[in-house]
Amino acid sequence: MNIKTFIDRPILAGVISVVILLVGFIGLSQLPVEQFPEIAPPTVSVSAAYAGANAETVQKSVLVPLEEAINGVEDMMYMVSSATNSGSASIQIYFRQGTDGDMAMVNVQNRIASAQSLLPAEVTRSGVTVRKRQTSRIKTLAVYSPDNSFDRKFISNYLKINIEPRLSRVAGVGEVDVRGGDYSLRIWLDPGKMAKFGLMPSDISAVLAEQNLEAPTGTLGAESENTFRYVLKYRGRYENVTDYENMVIRAESDGTVLRLKDVAEIELGERSYDYIGMVNGHPGTTLSISQTSGSNANEIIVAVDKVVEEIRADLPKGLEIVDLMSTKDFLDASIKNVIKTLFEAILLVILVVFVFLQSLRSTIIPTISIIVSLVGTFAFLMVAGFSLNMITLFALVLVIGTVVDDSIVVVEAVQAKFDEGYKSSYKATVDAMGGISTALVATTFVFMAVFIPVSFMGGTTGTFYKQFGLTMAVAVGISLINSLTLSPALCSLIMTPHDEVRPGEKASFSSRFHKAFDAAFGKIVSKYKHIVLFVFKRRWLTAILLIIACGGLVYLMSTTKTGLVPKEDMGTINLDMRTPPGTNIAETEKIMEEIDRRICDIPQIEAYSRTTGWASMFGQGSSTGNFVIRLKDWNERTEEGDDIDSITEEIYARTADITSADIMVYTRGMIPGYGSSNGFEVYVQDQKGGKLEDLEKVANDFIIELNKRPEVSRAKTSFETKYPMYLVEVDAVQCKRNGISPGDVLSVLAGYVGGSYASNMNRFSKLYRVMLQAAPEYRLDTESLQNMFVRTSKGEMSPINQYLRLSRIYGPQSISRFNLFTAISVNGQAADGYSSGQAIQAVRETAAKVLPAGYGYEFGGMSREEANTGNSVAVIFVICVVFIFLILCALYESIFIPIVIILSIPFGLAGSFLFARMFGLENNIYLQIGLLMLIGLLAKTAILLTEYASQKREEGMSISQAAMSAAKARLRPILMTSLTMIFGMLPLMFASGVGANGNISIGVGTVGGMLIGTIALIVIVPALFIVFQHIEEKVMPKRKIENEENL
Repeated sequence: MNIKTFIDRPILAGVISVVILLVGFIGLSQLPVEQFPEIAPPTVSVSAAYAGANAETVQKSVLVPLEEAINGVEDMMYMVSSATNSGSASIQIYFRQGTDGDMAMVNVQNRIASAQSLLPAEVTRSGVTVRKRQTSRIKTLAVYSPDNSFDRKFISNYLKINIEPRLSRVAGVGEVDVRGGDYSLRIWLDPGKMAKFGLMPSDISAVLAEQNLEAPTGTLGAESENTFRYVLKYRGRYENVTDYENMVIRAESDGTVLRLKDVAEIELGERSYDYIGMVNGHPGTTLSISQTSGSNANEIIVAVDKVVEEIRADLPKGLEIVDLMSTKDFLDASIKNVIKTLFEAILLVILVVFVFLQSLRSTIIPTISIIVSLVGTFAFLMVAGFSLNMITLFALVLVIGTVVDDSIVVVEAVQAKFDEGYKSSYKATVDAMGGISTALVATTFVFMAVFIPVSFMGGTTGTFYKQFGLTMAVAVGISLINSLTLSPALCSLIMTPHDEVRPGEKASFSSRFHKAFDAAFGKIVSKYKHIVLFVFKRRWLTAILLIIACGGLVYLMSTTKTGLVPKEDMGTINLDMRTPPGTNIAETEKIMEEIDRRICDIPQIEAYSRTTGWASMFGQGSSTGNFVIRLKDWNERTEEGDDIDSITEEIYARTADITSADIMVYTRGMIPGYGSSNGFEVYVQDQKGGKLEDLEKVANDFIIELNKRPEVSRAKTSFETKYPMYLVEVDAVQCKRNGISPGDVLSVLAGYVGGSYASNMNRFSKLYRVMLQAAPEYRLDTESLQNMFVRTSKGEMSPINQYLRLSRIYGPQSISRFNLFTAISVNGQAADGYSSGQAIQAVRETAAKVLPAGYGYEFGGMSREEANTGNSVAVIFVICVVFIFLILCALYESIFIPIVIILSIPFGLAGSFLFARMFGLENNIYLQIGLLMLIGLLAKTAILLTEYASQKREEGMSISQAAMSAAKARLRPILMTSLTMIFGMLPLMFASGVGANGNISIGVGTVGGMLIGTIALIVIVPALFIVFQHIEEKVMPKRKIENEENL
């Protein structure tokens, strides 16, 4: 089947395009929508609790055995762990891109099973939780009581009982995380009354184990001839406070009964009292929702919003539910902007095509090609498992100027036949296609070949390049199919020669425009001819320009600031706060209230929540706090000072004089799963196993030096060893003298002060813990220890303080580890005017200068990805150029002519970096994917010149004549190709509003590269052709292939 078949059968050609459109629309309806592709590394989270243990105890007894077991699990990249003074242990294991998350979780579980025997019994009993971490948090809701009619405890548990299960059932929801503690039956022991009756906390635990249990009691009358069978039902675990109050501890022969209420206060309290939640200044708490892998974020949020509306109708009077964060807001606004840009680009491209073709009919053909190519690509995205995201959408915007090229070549070839005197559209189309079909296929495949190497890249940047490159390649491939089927069929049907104006007749607008355009373009060609002749006579100028371009490219690449993705206004701000070490939660709450009072009237804030006892950057503890601030819609923030950076500075200014707290304001990370902020994250490691105090000093020296660097702003750490503590030592001699063991003393201390998980309780159709602990007023200070008693071997009660020695010391609130080494996390931002890449380089240089032997550092989160990206990008660009060169060598059967095409590329790349520098942009992933496309497009455009010149040379022209002929003949299609791309990118270049920074990065780079690259190409390539054609003919003269008869 040849091209003529489609010209003869236009309905067949039309059906092919309609099928492509239908399949494309089906694909579009099935595509998941998200901000970025799923690029965060698969992560498995391991968590455990050791009630009453401090951070160092948790590290030694829980983290170390678990880490040793997990380390080296298949496909693991690195792991980060932390232990806190609240007894919690957590480990995050990061796996290589492409690892199956479920398999990774199973592998981690298997490793942990081998370490269970090494863990404390309390930890084993509470359980070690392993789960696949859902890295993409898509929505945060807040529930609060505007009239203060409900307290935070009720609100938290209302969410867990009534709202969390409903949201968890929404398709695509992976995890629902409610901030706040579960209900817990609290048994507040009175140590004095306990001692009076000769009791210790372990006695109460034994009572609970004996009486608060579920038991199978069987059936009466089973396996017999009885008329009836009676199932025996034991009441099971107690549910009400009164049931626990009446539990029997001891029954004497004289009839007296000692009950639990005689030695303790019992209430339905909370499992943890470490949090105080407020929303808009009222009691409340927050709920975060994460999506499952490969799901459609927009569809999930729509479904969640529908459920939330149903929940809102059922809420008790006095409760309200509000949105704090939704990725759909930013995603919708960004995609709306990109789609708007898409239509603007299509209109501008059509306008440029019309100006060059001067025919509305001719313009329709490339316009159809754009629509078929773009829509058809959606089918590929669905089959390939890609999503509709910012990267694939940008690829579609960029490809508009490229998919139109093949159809333009077809239309222009047919128009050239008309200009030669053809009157029949059919014959003009058949003859035109006979001459250009091979060239169309060759140039299109060269352009597509650029994107083949990027498909094999790994990691985060590899995912970006792969989705961008393959989207563009497929769109261009579909445009080739369209240009070989529907475009020639339409040319034969609707194209006509320009009307000749007969004497006395008034010329039509089309004819006048055609004549005026041809006259103007003729003058341009004439001036262009003089420029080319000037360069021909001074070929040394070509060499100088080439050296300048290559040198400028190297200089600009090495000095342009770098980054991974540009920072955008996401509509949400986070504030973390930390008071001095040892501050209790009530005092911390006072500082939080003061910050609340100062920021609540900032006009750009729509809603906010605050949590005392937890901070994203500073971790969990009584001295930390966090605000999540939702800003008003972008449409309401259009004035100067309404941008997110200005609001961040306003918050800093309003809280600057709060000297009793360390405050950090930041925005959430652009890429889900790569940390909670947009700044850098680095871990300073103690690789020699020294003291924490020494590591802290090294880290603080590192931070001091880092903050001196102009590229870095607000580098700080949450690590602090100044938390007040007591070192507990047990006098073993005294213990043995009284017939008790040190373990007995520590058991009493842990039971009264640390608290213990003693039993379970069923209520509200859920299982809650029964916690045993001395009432808060009986464990205020060291004096309280003399009222806590241990039972000796003689049955006497002895105060535990006589067996203990307490020394006042200081220690950390939490301890972090990175890849088995104790580490301190340092976070910071790039300073104004600097990129994240420059900040990372400053970290490297400072670390090399400051860190002594035995200490190292590693990047975490997005900083780790960005730090590992630079070299791979340079390599992949070189591979792309080499790949094109090899294909061109095969096409031309030449080594030297392809060099002409390759040498045109540095001019365009240098132009991109020059424009990026002029606009103050960074070398980020958006700029780089624009450069990737430029390599293919400039090579494809240069082929138009070299191929024509080679053809004329074979026809017998001199090398200079062939080069000049190609320059004149190909100027028009080259300008059409370049101007359609440049005009198509102008809406991106001058974008504003949501997602503007990404749009500008990709637009400026492409326009700059295409503009300078095209100017250089039409001037330099003809001269380069002369030079390398001379070399080719001298070094590799054409072989004469003899006929078989002459052999």
